[in-house]
Amino acid sequence: MRSPSAAPRIGRGWYLGAVLSAVLALGMCLLGWRQADLADRIGAHPVRVQGTVTRLPGGSATYSAVSYQADGGQRRATDLTLPTTAKVGDPICLEHAADDAGAVRVCDQHYPQAAGVRLAQISVPVALLLCALCLGRILRFRRAEGIRVRGERTRISATVAFATEALADGMPAITHGKRSRRRRKGGRRALR
Repeated sequence: MRSPSAAPRIGRGWYLGAVLSAVLALGMCLLGWRQADLADRIGAHPVRVQGTVTRLPGGSATYSAVSYQADGGQRRATDLTLPTTAKVGDPICLEHAADDAGAVRVCDQHYPQAAGVRLAQISVPVALLLCALCLGRILRFRRAEGIRVRGERTRISATVAFATEALADGMPAITHGKRSRRRRKGGRRALR
């Protein structure tokens, strides 16, 4: 239990939440920007090639895989948005950028990984909202803490002002005009 005189503290979770949500928003922005950049590069000078489905997505940890021939070598693209009727071994039409054979997407689609773009579109606003909530809570606590500290400083300065005034007048306000007496060990007067 906290003592009444102890200063209130804000939990570290608010700071951690603000940092993590800001990092998430930044990461998702970069993912969306990367997909848009790849889509623009492919759309500028698309080169159509024939690919073969080598793996289908299965569960959360398995991505689709498509192998294709480009620039005189065998390449592989993962996590492309495949048609729902695709099976392993099926041929599939792909487009890659003329200047980069690694920038590839399925024909008639805009983004190479449309799921990543949708994830960025959903998660960036949520992460920014969470970051704003955490920062608002932190700032509200800091403002309240500043008001509390200013109140304590005012109270301390008033006490100091009262004490200095009392010292300047010979301390009658503290001792009511009487000199204070120190008690000696052993009672009022030590016996001789």
